[in-house]
Amino acid sequence: MNTTLLDRLVPRREFDSYEDFAANYRVNVPENFNFGTDVVDAIAAEDPDRRAIVWCNDAGETAIYTMADVARRSDQAAAWFQAQGIRKGDAVMLILKRRAAYWFAVVGLHKIGAVAIPATNMLTAKDLVYRIKAAQVKLIVCVNDPDIRASVEQAASTTALPLRALADADGRPATGWLDFDAGLAAAPAAYARPTGADRIDPERDTMLLYFTSGTTGMPKMVTHNFLYPLGHIMTACFWQQCRPGGLHLTLADTGWAKASWGKIYGQWIAGSAVMVYDMERFAARKVLDVIVRHGVTTFCAPPTMFRYFIKEDLASMDWSRLKHCTVAGEPLNPEVYNQFLAATGLKLHEGYGQTELTVVMGTYAWTPPRPGSMGRPSPGYAVDLLNHEGRPCEVGEEGQIVIRTAERMPLGIFQGYHDDPGLTKKVWHDGIYYTGDVAWRDEAGYYWFVGRDDDVIKSSGYRIGPFEVESALQEHPAVLECAVTGVPDPERGTVVKATIVLARGYEPGEALVKELQNHVKHTTAPYKYPRVIEFVKELPKTISGKIRRVEIREGDSTRAQP
Repeated sequence: MNTTLLDRLVPRREFDSYEDFAANYRVNVPENFNFGTDVVDAIAAEDPDRRAIVWCNDAGETAIYTMADVARRSDQAAAWFQAQGIRKGDAVMLILKRRAAYWFAVVGLHKIGAVAIPATNMLTAKDLVYRIKAAQVKLIVCVNDPDIRASVEQAASTTALPLRALADADGRPATGWLDFDAGLAAAPAAYARPTGADRIDPERDTMLLYFTSGTTGMPKMVTHNFLYPLGHIMTACFWQQCRPGGLHLTLADTGWAKASWGKIYGQWIAGSAVMVYDMERFAARKVLDVIVRHGVTTFCAPPTMFRYFIKEDLASMDWSRLKHCTVAGEPLNPEVYNQFLAATGLKLHEGYGQTELTVVMGTYAWTPPRPGSMGRPSPGYAVDLLNHEGRPCEVGEEGQIVIRTAERMPLGIFQGYHDDPGLTKKVWHDGIYYTGDVAWRDEAGYYWFVGRDDDVIKSSGYRIGPFEVESALQEHPAVLECAVTGVPDPERGTVVKATIVLARGYEPGEALVKELQNHVKHTTAPYKYPRVIEFVKELPKTISGKIRRVEIREGDSTRAQP
């Protein structure tokens, strides 16, 4: 019987319990591993007609790419990059939204050992200048969008960016631009594989560099080596439960790290194709239609999106082909979980991780979901909670989530922050990586998110986690979205503030303020209720969809100044 790639990498995938899973899960790491050759090319050789990408857009266009297609076109991309002078270690930025060209380009860069920098199309010229200089970017490939093109041109004039190329140029690239699609089509399906001094060291060389969207300060430059894709076997096979022949949709743009979690590495290793919905803006009903029409079998999205899904008529849709749903990015409000389950029969399985890591905790097959909990630690991650004194926390005690790395390095953990050993040492020293996130652990070993360490509100001697208050507010039908922060108060030092986006049919007013405050008092501990409520049309968010509480706090601080 022939073994599959997944069989060779993870020979044991059936476990009797969570404890068995945690103790005995292992990945066989191939020597000189490279995702481009050892996964894409290997699958293309064994099963060339296997679906790799199912693509669609709002214009009704669709396309299917096989593994053979990806292998050939990534070879051409590798050859084209080399023709532009790109070599091992050179940084190339990709601003390609959800165009199929992203997958060909990023795999091509992996094959030649270049550093891929996925980036969002929402970056301004100032953002690009910072990134080009910080990472020494040699080439940008972007979609042919007037705003993006203008930002790149402005940044290029400031930084003397050597090369820039347009995808979707239709054979008419702007002056000073290369035509990426035409170049790819004309390139030979062969490239010079790095050898000798250019040979890729999978543990030492950088494969990906992500500028974190961050909720505070300038973006950090997170680097991952060539073993990073193997860390996402856990993500795809065991958390998202991708299966051979399946179709997985992660609702993420290619410009942020969640795309690596759900749109390429682990899914292809697991035998699943990836669904790509090339949308210009999020519309809940359109996403749901794509899931049903294309027969998506596994799905992952931030909790924010599920808040919009439950406002749709879910019970009228056919969910028979969708088998498993996961959520990550922010904690999941139990009310959202319960409403989605009631309408679809599908449980939402939470997970926790960071751009620096893979899936650190999750609700796996042996850990039934507890709504609001991140689940239990993933095998390979020695997770602990430390209080402010550096002591391990007891059950029920809040502390910072840390990863102990002295005895075993988790597969997929980052190398450090590019060109910033000081920042790396600040968060990772003495064999411990400090996540900056606060949580507590229950008697069964499940972890419950409280908030970022700098988001926890200290009021009248109490420590109040924003998530618990947000969850209470989310249960009220008037609340579509909310963010809880602390605002200065002359008597209590700090009081709880809720910034709220109202659901359709509700209007702001003092009566609603009182109703929401009383609702929180009866849902959680009364001292946690928001003494200040502000209604807004939308919440400030990062490019990856996370709420920027720091921006709300800064706005409150500015208004409070005389």
